[in-house]
Amino acid sequence: MDINAIKVEKKQKFEIEKVDRTKIKGRIVSKDERKIILENKGSTQTATKEEIYEVNVRRFSILKSSGVVAVAAALMALFATSIIAGANSGG
Repeated sequence: MDINAIKVEKKQKFEIEKVDRTKIKGRIVSKDERKIILENKGSTQTATKEEIYEVNVRRFSILKSSGVVAVAAALMALFATSIIAGANSGG
């Protein structure tokens, strides 16, 4: 695998599958001809050229994002309804 051929764009997320089939995910913070370092939730993970089986760009999913927003909106509506019902009951 030619690590230098990987184009890095700002905020782009990657998933690296290693030869042992474990996966690491995150944004590339550093890369050279021998290794790639990914950052995810404040921690870094390194994959050497010899360990890398495949590198994929993780795609943004509008369906996943809209699903999270819909669930949050439903929970907020449920919470607001329970507060209004409690206020109207006088207690």
